[in-house]
Amino acid sequence: MNVIDPRTIILISGVMGGLMSMVLFFMHRSYPVSIAGLREWAWSLAILFLAGVLASLGGMASPWLANIAPNALICCGMYLAFVGSRRFFGQAVRHAGHFGLIAFVNLLLLWFTVAQPWYLARVLILTALLAYLTGAHAWLVLRQSQLSFSHWFVGTVLCLASLNEVVRLVTALTLPVGDTVFDRQPQNLLHITLYPFLMLLMAIGMVLLATDRVRAQMQYLATHDSLTNTLTRRHMNETCEQELARCRRHGRAMALLTVDLDHFKTINDTHGHQVGDRVLIRFVATVNTLLRRGDELGRFGGEEFVVLLPETALPEALLVAERIRAACQADAGMPPYTVSIGVAAYLSEADTVDSLLGRADAAMYRAKAGGRNQVAAG
Repeated sequence: MNVIDPRTIILISGVMGGLMSMVLFFMHRSYPVSIAGLREWAWSLAILFLAGVLASLGGMASPWLANIAPNALICCGMYLAFVGSRRFFGQAVRHAGHFGLIAFVNLLLLWFTVAQPWYLARVLILTALLAYLTGAHAWLVLRQSQLSFSHWFVGTVLCLASLNEVVRLVTALTLPVGDTVFDRQPQNLLHITLYPFLMLLMAIGMVLLATDRVRAQMQYLATHDSLTNTLTRRHMNETCEQELARCRRHGRAMALLTVDLDHFKTINDTHGHQVGDRVLIRFVATVNTLLRRGDELGRFGGEEFVVLLPETALPEALLVAERIRAACQADAGMPPYTVSIGVAAYLSEADTVDSLLGRADAAMYRAKAGGRNQVAAG
């Protein structure tokens, strides 16, 4: 005797979607607004929950409630999940084409339910659309430049969901499908059993993606200055320690630049702190255009910054410092500003980060004492 009841499975899938939608709604309310897509994900699962509840009424309600409405809701729910992922990954959403496709599919489903009832046609049409939506969703997730475990998890689940729909499509064309979704053909039971399981895994994957994004943002905020997006003093010190350890192990060169904006207090007092903040942001943007991949820029406080130059001896570091000084002097923004720079390079295993910073600081103060807008070596 077959113990799998399709009606129960459909209802359970809807309930699970409803519970996960509540989780995502709470996450949407509590997570930073910079994490987009959570609202669309939550609504998609809520819509799939409603579709599951209505579909479980098959045979006990009108075709509008038991067939037409659930099919339309499933289409909209799966599309909204896709839209949420596009927003989550910062991609533009163009609704027109998909709206037209979904509207056309639902008109066909309506026709083959009311005007010319034909269950096989409804199965083929709906399954083809779901295979396309889940496949496009999987491609969206897996083609991101940086793939974490959560990306692979969601992408794999969506690939399996698309494959489940493709198998359903093939078996519907080659094997009997019955007259309703509640018929107990083995291939039908397999599809209905896998569907709620895969939807639950998709919802879990959405939670994993959002959690990873929050963790990455918190880590970034902990290591970067909120105004200039440069490294914080603590993280810059850790980065310098790591580079110094590499220099000791492999006999490499490194240099530190201490950069201080000249007369910055006067800029703040004359133009206001908001203008002063804009000057700092301009300065960082200017310096970043002159640094290589692997070079680091950190803010040590106020208008004082430190530049780490790996694999750089003192002569090359002085050239970099001079380019920074000249670029800042040539900055056409208002108000104008200049910088004084001290340069120190790794000399021996006796050097520490503190000693390098001390020599760079001393050289920077000599540059200021010599008239500012200068570079000095320490």
